Amino acid sequence: MKLAANQPKEGVALMMTELIGVSRNIERIKELVVQVANSEVNTIITGETGVGKELIVQNLYRMSARNGKPIVKINCSAFPESLLESEMFGYEKGAFTGANGTKRGKFEQASGGVLFLDEIGDMSFDLQAKLLRVLQDGEYTPLGSEKTVSTDAWVIAATNHDLEQDMATGRFRKDLFYRLSTMIIHVEPLRNRTEDIPVLINYYFKKYASSFNNGPPRILSRSTMEKLMGYSWPGNVRELQNVLQRLLVLKAPDSDVDEIISNGCCRRTCEGRQPPIDSHSEGHDSSLRDKKIPLKHIKKKVFQKIEKELIAFVLEKTFWNRSKASEILEISYKSLLTKIDEFGLNPNQVSDGPKFKYLTAMEENWFEDSRSEVFQFVNSTDKPDAVPQSMAN
Repeated sequence: MKLAANQPKEGVALMMTELIGVSRNIERIKELVVQVANSEVNTIITGETGVGKELIVQNLYRMSARNGKPIVKINCSAFPESLLESEMFGYEKGAFTGANGTKRGKFEQASGGVLFLDEIGDMSFDLQAKLLRVLQDGEYTPLGSEKTVSTDAWVIAATNHDLEQDMATGRFRKDLFYRLSTMIIHVEPLRNRTEDIPVLINYYFKKYASSFNNGPPRILSRSTMEKLMGYSWPGNVRELQNVLQRLLVLKAPDSDVDEIISNGCCRRTCEGRQPPIDSHSEGHDSSLRDKKIPLKHIKKKVFQKIEKELIAFVLEKTFWNRSKASEILEISYKSLLTKIDEFGLNPNQVSDGPKFKYLTAMEENWFEDSRSEVFQFVNSTDKPDAVPQSMAN
């Protein structure tokens, strides 16, 4: 949908400074935010984890006529299907076991304002159909109720999925996509807009100055800035923020930037080298004579890598059904979501390294041999609570 440019409302200049960057992608997003905010059409924001999709939602809200009215967020990946439905539409007392009272759903809470559906790509196929009906009719029925409730919420969705690919494979409803995607705002990953990195670094150093060092904002050397611009930033702006905060908290010199990044469990350092995890690598014998090798630290690193690969393995085998994966791993649903976020796992992630390298070392065959027992639900008629997607991590 092509929209005519509109004059910014009062206060827009202040809000637009929150979208930091000089790249063509960010400049275009700033223009779209003004246009979409004035039209209030259903919008999908796409992009990898950590690029700042929620920041764009906040700007859309604050620049629209709905500013000051409710803005309600719901993370579609944070709830099993049954709980997500009750969160969205609410329920009456006695609607199900444990429903000891009436609860207003997010649609009702956001009526007249904005409903932000984060991680829409993780919503189950059945619930997608119910959401579609609400968007078409502007009304819904809470669980256990005979009363129809009207809603006037402006729906904005965000996802790190490739929804067109999901539609092609039958994992996301085409009719829902076309209903939601009157406008699509795509945020490029940070590695594709390196000209934004110096601007972001200067912005965050100024922002963090009062919190971390109570002095003037830090200035990096030219060589360090170039090194950071050459890094791939798999965690995007969120990862960049973490690295800058580590530099300030540890009062680390520019020369430590590689170590600062590798300590954050990133896959590669600024120069593209794999962080060392083995103390017996070939050609290192002579260099180890004068060095200390903290076994406890190495064990922690290796355990983290094994844990990441195990979780990725189970998620793949369960078609990213988080509820079933948490049962197999014998951890809580919330803990699994925390681990997924901590390790930067997502259904579309592709690794440039060998698949399940460390899991193979601890006998991945055991999991393969147990497939019929542990993963037997995959062949059942039950649908997973997330879309099937191969992991290559």
